[in-house]
Amino acid sequence: MKLCFLASLLIALPSQAERLKDLASIQGVRDNPLIGYGLMVGLDGSGDQTMQTPFTTQSLNNMLGQLGVTVPAGTNMQLKNVAAVMVTATLPPFVRPGQNIDITVSSLGNAKSLRGGTLLMTPLKGADGQVYALAQGNMVIGGAGASAGGSSVKINQLSSGRIPAGAIVERAVESPLGGDGTLMLELHTSDFGTAQTAMEAINRSFGPGTATALDARVIQVTAPARPEERVGFLARIQNLDVAPAQAVAKVVINARTGSVVMNQNVRLNDCAVAHGNLSVVINTEPVISQPNLLSGGATVATQKSQIEISQAGGALQVVRGGASLADVIRGLNTLGANPQDLVSILQAMKAAGALRAELEII
Repeated sequence: MKLCFLASLLIALPSQAERLKDLASIQGVRDNPLIGYGLMVGLDGSGDQTMQTPFTTQSLNNMLGQLGVTVPAGTNMQLKNVAAVMVTATLPPFVRPGQNIDITVSSLGNAKSLRGGTLLMTPLKGADGQVYALAQGNMVIGGAGASAGGSSVKINQLSSGRIPAGAIVERAVESPLGGDGTLMLELHTSDFGTAQTAMEAINRSFGPGTATALDARVIQVTAPARPEERVGFLARIQNLDVAPAQAVAKVVINARTGSVVMNQNVRLNDCAVAHGNLSVVINTEPVISQPNLLSGGATVATQKSQIEISQAGGALQVVRGGASLADVIRGLNTLGANPQDLVSILQAMKAAGALRAELEII
């Protein structure tokens, strides 16, 4: 597969200005993950097999006990409409008690489907063990499935789904916003050039000394004392146009899929590459020797294998150096290598010093 189809995507334009809100975030303004364990009821016979998931039965007994229902000890409950689930959510910054947030419900046991189930009241806790929200609601899954005789058909994921506004916030997380007179802007990517450019843009708009770049990521900003002024101040800062510095030359290789992505700064030096595809094909067929009826011999079964080795390519190719990403793509395309082969070629080029870029494998 050639790389030329990627040329239009990878040939970068000159660095353009972006809003500061797309390049940086405000320190302390962050989401908080929540998690909880609960029960989903009302399933149409697609719940947990309680003999294989004893925690579902135990959870149901505990819940019924809290509701005043006593289940005799040793009772073997064969339930099909109940499933144990994990509930996850994200608590946004500045959210207040009484507001609703979305939740994701996922099966914990061996339930076949959670479609049409009702999630019972589930406390959602944060990393500190405190309850920050209560989840409850009906879930609708946009999928379907059926099974019979060992065969099954399934459309979409039936063991997890989302409930919009399925949890009510019970506790707020305080997010200090410049209470001490200073704010910290954190760049999403550490870069001294971008930090310097952002600092200069803020000082041009709000006066010298308003912003100070502490390092390649953090910019300290002097904020107004009054909260209402602070909100407008941050709104203006986030809408400032900043031209980010060009990133370091990098080639990223996905070791699982063989995908290769290069940024605009990748360059090549002249080099010669020889690369061929080696394939081995083994065909094995059974051979049965059948003796005559009066010979008294026995039937013998053997295996006959045929091995073929083929090697394509392998000629030494010259890859010309390039001063642009288009030149790099054109040079690599002369090798006629597929993406999987290109991974090995790029690694060898890096070792030989012909690839002027960082090589990162993910």
